[in-house]
Amino acid sequence: MNTPPHRTDRPEPLLDPAKIAPGTPPRLVEQIAFLAEIDRLKSVLRLSPLLAADRRENDAEHSWHLALMVLVLAEYANEPIDVQRTVKLVLVHDLVEIYAGDTCLFDDEAKKSQAAREADAARRLFALLPDGQDAEFHAMWTEFEERRTPEARFAKAMDRLQPLLLNVGNEGGTWRAPGVTEARVRERTSVIADGSGELWDLTQKLFAHGVREGWFEAAP
Repeated sequence: MNTPPHRTDRPEPLLDPAKIAPGTPPRLVEQIAFLAEIDRLKSVLRLSPLLAADRRENDAEHSWHLALMVLVLAEYANEPIDVQRTVKLVLVHDLVEIYAGDTCLFDDEAKKSQAAREADAARRLFALLPDGQDAEFHAMWTEFEERRTPEARFAKAMDRLQPLLLNVGNEGGTWRAPGVTEARVRERTSVIADGSGELWDLTQKLFAHGVREGWFEAAP
């Protein structure tokens, strides 16, 4: 795992316990400031529409849903996984979007700068944490991105499967957007198979249903 760079460019905290509660230990001040900062995740909107409400999902809701998916679906992982660690990965992986924003799976232009934007965001955000904890969170984020462990591969599978479930429940959802074909969605979600062959089989059936319903743009 890469060690995060030396902490610099700390953003102004949304909540400063040192000013509100003088005498608070410095480590706790940093931890509370970080927890306040990640409240911003609730304001980062994704394209996926919710199933239970007429609005778009936010990143915090997405992360919560992934954590529950790991707990429910862990038995379908291709390899034995540490469930607790996998839950940590899915809860941490989108925190960088507080600064980097959500990048749509089909936005090819935004994807060109995604890695650089998110790496910079990870450096800035995790630097809010105390020494040791900053490196731990950065390592979890890196583990998810690199997908070198069974836990990271299953976590990534959940990250790709969850929007598919929302799209099916919304009669196509974002699949109905211009330029989105079944082949394109299949290619960009194929990492599900790396984490779970059984859930990839389910995904094929979801795609087939979408094709029958006419939810995808016809391939050129």
